[in-house]
Amino acid sequence: MHQIQKTLATIDAALSDAVDANPIFLSTTDKTAALLALTRLEAGLAELRLRVMAASQDVAEEIGARDVASWLVAQEVADSRPAHAALALARGLEGRPVVRAALAEGRFSLGHARVILDGLAALPDDLPAEVLEKAAAHLCDLATQHRPKDLRHLTHHLLEVVAPEIAEAAEAQAIRRLEEAAHAKATLTISDHGNGMTRIHALVPEAVGERLRTLLEAFAQPRVAALEADGKVRPRNRLFADAFAQLLECVNGDGLPAHGGDTTTIIVAIPLDQLRSELGTASLGQIPISAGETRRLACTAAIIPYVLGGKSEPLDLGRARRLFSPAQHKALKIRDRHCRAEGCTVPATWCDAHHENPWSLGGPTDLSNAALLCGHHHRRAHDPTYETIRLASGDYRFQHKIDVLRR
Repeated sequence: MHQIQKTLATIDAALSDAVDANPIFLSTTDKTAALLALTRLEAGLAELRLRVMAASQDVAEEIGARDVASWLVAQEVADSRPAHAALALARGLEGRPVVRAALAEGRFSLGHARVILDGLAALPDDLPAEVLEKAAAHLCDLATQHRPKDLRHLTHHLLEVVAPEIAEAAEAQAIRRLEEAAHAKATLTISDHGNGMTRIHALVPEAVGERLRTLLEAFAQPRVAALEADGKVRPRNRLFADAFAQLLECVNGDGLPAHGGDTTTIIVAIPLDQLRSELGTASLGQIPISAGETRRLACTAAIIPYVLGGKSEPLDLGRARRLFSPAQHKALKIRDRHCRAEGCTVPATWCDAHHENPWSLGGPTDLSNAALLCGHHHRRAHDPTYETIRLASGDYRFQHKIDVLRR
């Protein structure tokens, strides 16, 4: 009998002996030792499985499968993605005996092994064999002291330790390769769900993601306690979603590429009576939006309201003076300093210029008819379910109409 078969039989028998053993009767010290030992044994058993996988192409060929990972999927014992990931790891360990041996000893986990192989694969192709062996041994030592996530960061500085004389040039080359690969893999999809929601899924280079994160954090005001209607603090993902909407509304169309004869200007079609109605609706392309949202967008966004008469004849295709000028925005920032909603301290830089007397009702675009409101309170100002109260101080108070009726 092959040694691997003997080992498996021994493991199977040992596990059978322990199947009814209740760990609750172990002492705390014994549980600690058991958990660490099981983690080590699990890594060793995983390495043995990968070693067998790497030598099992003949198993796949028996049923005409492409590889042993496909064979495992056909046996309904594994899903495709993890099976093929395991096969790739098995093949990678074949060429890295130092890493494979350390995994077999249970010195670190499969997650560590993947990070180590990735780190070694990112090294320059022309490194001497002795430098590669030194790098592999160094990463194996680090893997016993760091989690996989932290180890991945350390792999970025591997050459500084094992070959400092070439580290700077090699690091620059490696970063360039990573950037090129990230650019080639970048993808973004936008899909409408048909329920008023659109899903945006993106995979972009790290530099792009970092720039977007910085912009969103500026709009999201993470240090400002943003409350939901029920008084709970709004979660970070909700803050980022609102910030993304604000970011798009603040994009200046000047200098952007022409699109269909214009830049990114969007035309909203809405009948005049609907524009003035609290319950009216408009059309943003093929998407229906409320009249309140149309009035809010008309304050600051690059939206042109296409106002229609009773027989759908055009009455007004926007007005250039409906948007506050840069000079007016500066004056508002000096005057208001922050959002004018009662008790709100969101800085002026993050606020919209709001028409107190709505533009849709002929309100002028001048400072006497303007106030700064943050994105949250600007929506409240155009929400028909809220009453807007102008206080003696000039600040705004927003009161839900249901609460008003209850008084």
